[in-house]
Amino acid sequence: MSATTYTGIHHLALVTRDMDQTIRFWRDLLGLPLVVAMGRPGYRHYFFALSEHDMVAFFEWDQSEPVPEKDHGVPVKGPIAFDHVALGVARREALWDLKARLEAAGFWASEVIDHGFVLSLYSFDPNGIAIEFSYAVPEVDVRREPRLVDPKPTAVTLEGPEPQREAWPKVEPVPEEDRLVYPGEGEKLRPPESLWKRPDRP
Repeated sequence: MSATTYTGIHHLALVTRDMDQTIRFWRDLLGLPLVVAMGRPGYRHYFFALSEHDMVAFFEWDQSEPVPEKDHGVPVKGPIAFDHVALGVARREALWDLKARLEAAGFWASEVIDHGFVLSLYSFDPNGIAIEFSYAVPEVDVRREPRLVDPKPTAVTLEGPEPQREAWPKVEPVPEEDRLVYPGEGEKLRPPESLWKRPDRP
């Protein structure tokens, strides 16, 4: 089987109790276009475009509650599966633009922190979700030149940055007769009909 080519994180699926408040923050304050808005009674699933390939999505569940704010990267005990969302920005100056925008809207924003390969600004959305805004330092390109600076790396880490395919059992392709696709919530997106009307279309 050939190696999988990834295009990025298609979407992160997060949770909100208040989609309107979430739209105000992610679309109107951060500037991410709302590109899919689907739902049914008691359920919504909305997607915000982050880049050509990446989106941030939210389920609206009216019985959910915002998580307590937890500082980014601070260790916790007990069950946990998520720490924070980090969004890349193209310009260094965008970090200070975002800081000013967040603070003007009444949201806490950290100072800009130098992490060596990224400069980072931290904040929280209205759902208590920890967000980092990261500017990649051009002269430290860890994708082209990976860095190992952990003073006590594990044996698995020392195997290197490239995937070790032999670490898992050999995989056989799924037979053609088993390659079935079942209908889901998004089926109504085809054909492309929308309640939003674009100015260039009737």
